[in-house]
Amino acid sequence: MKKYQVHFLAIVWIAILSCGQSESSSSRKDTTSKEQVTPHESKPIASNRKRIIFFGNSLTAGYGITPDEAFPALVQEKIDSLQLPYTVVNAGLSGETSSGGLGRIDWILQQPVDIFVLELGSNDGLRGIPLKLTFENLQEILDHVKKKYPTAKLVLAGMQLPPNLGNQYTSQFRTMFQSLSQKNDIVLIPFLLEGVGGNPNLNQGDGLHPNVEGHKIVADNVWEVIKGIL
Repeated sequence: MKKYQVHFLAIVWIAILSCGQSESSSSRKDTTSKEQVTPHESKPIASNRKRIIFFGNSLTAGYGITPDEAFPALVQEKIDSLQLPYTVVNAGLSGETSSGGLGRIDWILQQPVDIFVLELGSNDGLRGIPLKLTFENLQEILDHVKKKYPTAKLVLAGMQLPPNLGNQYTSQFRTMFQSLSQKNDIVLIPFLLEGVGGNPNLNQGDGLHPNVEGHKIVADNVWEVIKGIL
Protein backbone atom coordinates (compact mmCIF):
# COMPACT_ATOMS: atom_id res chain seq x y z
CA MET A 1 0.00 0.00 0.00
CA LYS A 2 1.24 3.51 -0.77
CA LYS A 3 1.90 5.91 2.07
CA TYR A 4 0.17 9.26 2.30
CA GLN A 5 2.01 12.13 0.67
CA VAL A 6 3.57 14.94 2.71
CA HIS A 7 0.85 17.49 1.95
CA PHE A 8 -1.77 15.20 3.48
CA LEU A 9 0.33 14.46 6.55
CA ALA A 10 0.81 18.09 7.43
CA ILE A 11 -2.85 19.02 7.67
CA VAL A 12 -4.80 15.89 8.40
CA TRP A 13 -4.76 16.29 12.19
CA ILE A 14 -6.27 19.76 12.09
CA ALA A 15 -8.83 18.81 9.46
CA ILE A 16 -10.22 15.82 11.30
CA LEU A 17 -10.81 17.83 14.45
CA SER A 18 -12.43 20.77 12.69
CA CYS A 19 -14.89 19.20 10.23
CA GLY A 20 -18.17 17.42 10.48
CA GLN A 21 -19.82 16.59 13.77
CA SER A 22 -17.57 16.71 16.79
CA GLU A 23 -17.36 13.74 19.11
CA SER A 24 -15.83 13.37 22.52
CA SER A 25 -12.29 12.04 22.43
CA SER A 26 -12.84 10.13 25.65
CA SER A 27 -11.26 6.68 25.55
CA ARG A 28 -14.11 4.99 27.35
CA LYS A 29 -16.86 3.14 25.51
CA ASP A 30 -19.97 5.22 24.91
CA THR A 31 -22.70 2.71 24.25
CA THR A 32 -25.56 4.94 25.32
CA SER A 33 -25.29 7.73 22.73
CA LYS A 34 -27.56 6.80 19.83
CA GLU A 35 -27.28 9.56 17.23
CA GLN A 36 -30.34 8.86 15.12
CA VAL A 37 -29.21 10.06 11.73
CA THR A 38 -31.54 8.90 9.00
CA PRO A 39 -29.58 6.66 6.59
CA HIS A 40 -29.61 7.76 2.97
CA GLU A 41 -31.04 5.12 0.67
CA SER A 42 -29.92 5.28 -2.94
CA LYS A 43 -33.37 4.18 -4.09
CA PRO A 44 -36.62 2.78 -2.69
CA ILE A 45 -36.16 -0.80 -1.55
CA ALA A 46 -38.48 -3.30 -3.22
CA SER A 47 -39.37 -6.48 -1.37
CA ASN A 48 -37.21 -8.59 -3.68
CA ARG A 49 -34.07 -6.48 -3.26
CA LYS A 50 -31.31 -7.10 -0.77
CA ARG A 51 -29.76 -4.36 1.37
CA ILE A 52 -26.12 -3.24 1.60
CA ILE A 53 -25.41 -0.94 4.55
CA PHE A 54 -22.31 1.25 4.53
CA PHE A 55 -21.72 2.13 8.19
CA GLY A 56 -19.01 4.73 8.65
CA ASN A 57 -17.89 8.30 9.22
CA SER A 58 -17.53 11.37 6.99
CA LEU A 59 -15.84 9.37 4.24
CA THR A 60 -18.96 7.25 3.85
CA ALA A 61 -21.35 10.16 4.46
CA GLY A 62 -19.73 12.14 1.65
CA TYR A 63 -18.57 15.16 3.62
CA GLY A 64 -18.40 18.27 1.42
CA ILE A 65 -20.28 16.73 -1.52
CA THR A 66 -23.83 15.54 -2.10
CA PRO A 67 -24.87 12.02 -1.02
CA ASP A 68 -25.37 11.09 -4.67
CA GLU A 69 -21.70 11.86 -5.33
CA ALA A 70 -20.34 9.82 -2.40
CA PHE A 71 -18.84 6.41 -3.02
CA PRO A 72 -21.81 4.37 -1.66
CA ALA A 73 -24.08 5.94 -4.29
CA LEU A 74 -21.47 5.25 -6.96
CA VAL A 75 -21.38 1.62 -5.88
CA GLN A 76 -25.16 1.61 -6.33
CA GLU A 77 -24.67 2.80 -9.91
CA LYS A 78 -22.31 -0.11 -10.58
CA ILE A 79 -24.84 -2.51 -9.09
CA ASP A 80 -27.66 -1.09 -11.21
CA SER A 81 -25.57 -1.30 -14.37
CA LEU A 82 -25.37 -5.06 -13.82
CA GLN A 83 -29.04 -5.27 -12.81
CA LEU A 84 -28.20 -6.87 -9.48
CA PRO A 85 -30.96 -6.95 -6.83
CA TYR A 86 -29.24 -4.82 -4.17
CA THR A 87 -30.02 -1.42 -2.68
CA VAL A 88 -27.28 0.58 -0.96
CA VAL A 89 -27.99 2.40 2.30
CA ASN A 90 -25.55 5.14 3.32
CA ALA A 91 -25.37 5.10 7.14
CA GLY A 92 -22.33 7.35 7.39
CA LEU A 93 -22.04 10.06 10.05
CA SER A 94 -19.40 12.80 9.96
CA GLY A 95 -17.14 12.80 13.01
CA GLU A 96 -18.08 9.25 14.00
CA THR A 97 -15.71 7.26 16.21
CA SER A 98 -15.85 3.56 16.96
CA SER A 99 -17.50 4.35 20.31
CA GLY A 100 -20.13 6.47 18.58
CA GLY A 101 -20.72 3.74 16.04
CA LEU A 102 -21.19 1.17 18.76
CA GLY A 103 -23.72 3.49 20.38
CA ARG A 104 -25.93 3.68 17.28
CA ILE A 105 -25.47 0.26 15.69
CA ASP A 106 -28.62 -1.25 17.21
CA TRP A 107 -30.70 1.58 15.76
CA ILE A 108 -29.21 0.98 12.31
CA LEU A 109 -29.87 -2.75 12.62
CA GLN A 110 -33.61 -2.18 12.92
CA GLN A 111 -33.60 -2.59 9.14
CA PRO A 112 -32.64 -5.87 7.44
CA VAL A 113 -29.01 -6.31 6.41
CA ASP A 114 -27.63 -8.60 3.74
CA ILE A 115 -24.16 -7.05 3.38
CA PHE A 116 -22.64 -4.83 6.07
CA VAL A 117 -19.61 -2.66 5.24
CA LEU A 118 -17.88 -1.25 8.33
CA GLU A 119 -15.82 1.91 7.76
CA LEU A 120 -14.81 3.25 11.17
CA GLY A 121 -11.65 3.75 13.20
CA SER A 122 -9.82 6.56 11.42
CA ASN A 123 -11.16 9.25 13.77
CA ASP A 124 -10.06 7.14 16.74
CA GLY A 125 -6.55 6.87 15.36
CA LEU A 126 -6.20 10.56 14.54
CA ARG A 127 -7.22 11.38 18.11
CA GLY A 128 -4.77 8.92 19.60
CA ILE A 129 -7.44 6.74 21.22
CA PRO A 130 -5.90 3.49 22.53
CA LEU A 131 -5.97 0.86 19.81
CA LYS A 132 -7.22 -1.77 22.24
CA LEU A 133 -10.41 0.22 22.74
CA THR A 134 -10.90 0.81 19.02
CA PHE A 135 -10.36 -2.89 18.33
CA GLU A 136 -12.89 -3.86 21.00
CA ASN A 137 -15.48 -1.38 19.73
CA LEU A 138 -15.17 -2.54 16.13
CA GLN A 139 -15.38 -6.15 17.25
CA GLU A 140 -18.54 -5.42 19.23
CA ILE A 141 -20.12 -3.71 16.23
CA LEU A 142 -19.39 -6.80 14.14
CA ASP A 143 -20.75 -9.01 16.91
CA HIS A 144 -24.01 -7.05 16.98
CA VAL A 145 -24.46 -7.54 13.25
CA LYS A 146 -23.60 -11.25 13.39
CA LYS A 147 -25.97 -11.83 16.29
CA LYS A 148 -28.97 -10.15 14.68
CA TYR A 149 -28.27 -11.16 11.08
CA PRO A 150 -26.12 -14.31 11.18
CA THR A 151 -26.32 -14.82 7.41
CA ALA A 152 -25.21 -11.27 6.55
CA LYS A 153 -21.90 -10.91 4.76
CA LEU A 154 -19.45 -8.60 6.53
CA VAL A 155 -16.87 -6.32 4.93
CA LEU A 156 -14.25 -4.24 6.78
CA ALA A 157 -12.69 -1.11 5.27
CA GLY A 158 -9.02 -0.75 6.23
CA MET A 159 -7.43 2.62 6.87
CA GLN A 160 -3.97 4.10 7.46
CA LEU A 161 -2.66 7.00 9.54
CA PRO A 162 0.03 9.63 9.01
CA PRO A 163 3.22 8.90 11.02
CA ASN A 164 3.01 11.93 13.32
CA LEU A 165 1.57 9.70 16.07
CA GLY A 166 4.63 7.49 15.99
CA ASN A 167 5.67 4.56 13.84
CA GLN A 168 4.57 1.95 16.37
CA TYR A 169 1.06 3.36 16.73
CA THR A 170 0.52 3.86 13.00
CA SER A 171 1.86 0.41 12.18
CA GLN A 172 -0.35 -1.27 14.78
CA PHE A 173 -3.32 0.77 13.56
CA ARG A 174 -2.85 -0.52 10.02
CA THR A 175 -2.51 -4.14 11.11
CA MET A 176 -5.53 -3.83 13.44
CA PHE A 177 -7.85 -4.09 10.46
CA GLN A 178 -6.03 -7.14 9.17
CA SER A 179 -6.35 -8.76 12.59
CA LEU A 180 -10.08 -8.02 12.79
CA SER A 181 -10.58 -9.41 9.31
CA GLN A 182 -8.73 -12.61 10.14
CA LYS A 183 -10.37 -13.06 13.52
CA ASN A 184 -13.87 -12.78 12.05
CA ASP A 185 -13.06 -14.41 8.71
CA ILE A 186 -14.53 -11.47 6.81
CA VAL A 187 -13.69 -9.60 3.63
CA LEU A 188 -11.14 -6.76 3.95
CA ILE A 189 -10.75 -3.68 1.77
CA PRO A 190 -7.00 -3.24 2.43
CA PHE A 191 -6.96 0.57 2.24
CA LEU A 192 -10.15 2.47 1.45
CA LEU A 193 -8.30 5.57 0.19
CA GLU A 194 -5.79 3.74 -2.00
CA GLY A 195 -4.81 6.06 -4.86
CA VAL A 196 -6.64 9.00 -3.27
CA GLY A 197 -5.06 9.79 0.12
CA GLY A 198 -2.48 12.55 -0.18
CA ASN A 199 -3.35 13.54 -3.74
CA PRO A 200 -4.45 17.20 -3.70
CA ASN A 201 -6.20 16.79 -7.05
CA LEU A 202 -8.49 14.14 -5.59
CA ASN A 203 -9.23 15.74 -2.22
CA GLN A 204 -11.09 18.78 -0.99
CA GLY A 205 -9.32 21.83 0.41
CA ASP A 206 -8.85 20.20 3.83
CA GLY A 207 -6.59 17.59 2.26
CA LEU A 208 -8.52 14.85 4.03
CA HIS A 209 -11.88 14.28 2.38
CA PRO A 210 -12.07 13.05 -1.22
CA ASN A 211 -13.66 15.34 -3.76
CA VAL A 212 -16.07 14.09 -6.43
CA GLU A 213 -13.27 12.59 -8.52
CA GLY A 214 -11.69 11.05 -5.44
CA HIS A 215 -14.93 9.33 -4.49
CA LYS A 216 -15.01 7.71 -7.92
CA ILE A 217 -11.68 6.03 -7.16
CA VAL A 218 -12.82 5.05 -3.65
CA ALA A 219 -15.92 3.48 -5.21
CA ASP A 220 -13.64 1.48 -7.50
CA ASN A 221 -11.59 0.33 -4.49
CA VAL A 222 -14.73 -0.85 -2.75
CA TRP A 223 -16.23 -2.44 -5.85
CA GLU A 224 -13.09 -4.41 -6.58
CA VAL A 225 -13.51 -6.16 -3.23
CA ILE A 226 -17.27 -6.55 -2.82
CA LYS A 227 -18.28 -7.49 -6.37
CA GLY A 228 -17.28 -11.07 -5.68
CA ILE A 229 -19.76 -11.46 -2.82
CA LEU A 230 -22.82 -9.95 -4.49
